[in-house]
Amino acid sequence: MDARQNPDKAVQASLRFLQFLTEGYHPRNFAVRFWDGSVWEAETETPDFTIVLNHPGALRAIFRQTDTDLSMGEAYIYNDFDIEGDIFKVYALEDFLEQNPLSLERKAQLLRHYLALPKAPKREASRAARLKGRLHSIQRDRAAIRYHYDVPNAFYTLWLDKNMVYSCAYFETGEEDLDTAQEQKLDYLCRKLRLQPGERLLDIGCGWGALVVHAAKHYGVEALGITLSENQYRWANERIRREGLSDRARVELLDYREVRQPEGFDKLVSVGMFEHVGEAMLPVYFQKAWELLKPGGVFLNHGIARDANIPWQRGTFGDHYVFPDGELEPIWLTTRAAEEVGFDIRDIEGLREHYALTLRHWVRRLEARHEEALRVVDETTYRIWRLFMSGASYNFLTGRHKLYQTLMVKVTRAPSGLPWTRADWYCRQ
Repeated sequence: MDARQNPDKAVQASLRFLQFLTEGYHPRNFAVRFWDGSVWEAETETPDFTIVLNHPGALRAIFRQTDTDLSMGEAYIYNDFDIEGDIFKVYALEDFLEQNPLSLERKAQLLRHYLALPKAPKREASRAARLKGRLHSIQRDRAAIRYHYDVPNAFYTLWLDKNMVYSCAYFETGEEDLDTAQEQKLDYLCRKLRLQPGERLLDIGCGWGALVVHAAKHYGVEALGITLSENQYRWANERIRREGLSDRARVELLDYREVRQPEGFDKLVSVGMFEHVGEAMLPVYFQKAWELLKPGGVFLNHGIARDANIPWQRGTFGDHYVFPDGELEPIWLTTRAAEEVGFDIRDIEGLREHYALTLRHWVRRLEARHEEALRVVDETTYRIWRLFMSGASYNFLTGRHKLYQTLMVKVTRAPSGLPWTRADWYCRQ
């Protein structure tokens, strides 16, 4: 049934609210299906996606808070509404709603439409993270990491690549499959670090140990990885054992501030951990890296940043349900903190498009294995990850979020000792 011809008062109230809210959004590339099966058809021949309102109070639930990012996210994960079709296309609509300022008169009209909507039912207890203690203390950071990473390993295996790399892949053409792109990334990191047999490498926030294994196996280094996730710790050491690399690779359950290695490391790398550090801890983070490196040592820091023109906001959907206490800093703040410790910044490479594509791969792989995922986690967890990763992909694609690999050297008023060009980075062994 065409929703416009539906006599149901709740449907008509919801339709009027939606029509008012999306006025000016043309062509409307999405459809809306109401709880009784009636449909407000898209203006395009085929909708890119369909918003499914699962009960009469769905729109009240979606817009129950002024923070639309959190409110919409919670309404989705708790099944007030669903998204069928291309979830990546939803974010252009969200942008339209956020960037379309209303006059006082139109705000009043919108409020009247909102108050005419059926009330939303009470929701189940929130699954949001609730952390205690001083922000970015070791104890609280451990709790934040457990919340994020200690979802069963079997869930991650459904959508990560075969090496379980949970960070931005590296695409040479954009046409590679995920396994290939992640192997390219691992090797690219090793080439940037210019690893040599016998060198000591520390991987800060090593995940499931993919880079530790790759560096030890293909570059002959002695590699130590650290993580705060017990699931990752066990997985990584079991893989090291299976690969026969226990004599030159291991993973320990440590915070970066707890590493004690008086002999130092030749090379340091951190991939996808930097987002957990926090602005207040940047001096501590880089000072620790400086202390752990031997003179002339190289540190490659691979991390997400935010657009410098967009202030960091706490209380977002991601902050509550995915990365509690996570922070994204602009790249200038990162490099300033590193230089103030003494590092010589040698190279900064932006790879945000690579992360946008990586996340698309992850979402598509997760969607394709929805039923398998529900044998490992519940529907709410599945929805949290589908929504968060698709939104993150859009943020990288539109430049809100950046991805930088920053190469720095521990030298003081002396030549760096590095080659004159980057040519060797692009020559595979």
